[in-house]
Amino acid sequence: MIRRSSKQYIDKLLKNNLNWKILDIGCGYTAHENATVICDVQDLSSFYKDKNFVKLDGNVLPFKDNEFDFVIASHVIEHVKDVKTFINELSRISSKGYIELPTILEDNLVFENKKDHIWHMEFDDIDNKLNISEKIQYLEPVITVSTSKKFSKIFRQSLVLELYWEDNIEFNLIQKNKNDFQKISRLTLFRKFLSKHLRNILRKN
Repeated sequence: MIRRSSKQYIDKLLKNNLNWKILDIGCGYTAHENATVICDVQDLSSFYKDKNFVKLDGNVLPFKDNEFDFVIASHVIEHVKDVKTFINELSRISSKGYIELPTILEDNLVFENKKDHIWHMEFDDIDNKLNISEKIQYLEPVITVSTSKKFSKIFRQSLVLELYWEDNIEFNLIQKNKNDFQKISRLTLFRKFLSKHLRNILRKN
């Protein structure tokens, strides 16, 4: 089962279950405060001196079946080459967890995402499944990660997918034809904006 949730709900859930063994995977320097184990491809053992840090090498996660009560994968899946194996590994090592992802809109807006992200994710609210497709750059990025974080305080539902899962993570790999989409250029958007702005000025005068 997988469904929409919120980070606020997850934070409250974890604070009410401090006895849980919680893994935060791929978090870099921003692990959840309630995580008991940190796992990342970078060696961050010196940064997480007060935590149990495990360095990730390869596709298979270095943990036993159902080793954790909860696993957090925040802004990780869009980077993973073998996405099918990674998702199956999450449900193998834990009974439940939280997944946070950029929406397609946010992924296209941010400069840093252009090279680093491999997949686009959409949530199917009818079948409660995560639909995953190869990333398509629909428009040239216009904002930075830091600006995106500021925007997400207001437009979070438009920019971030927040998902809670139990037992298993239902997902589909979907093939999209890149040739079916015409890229939107920043110049075209600017011209349209400028044209409309000028028309409004002329009307007022």
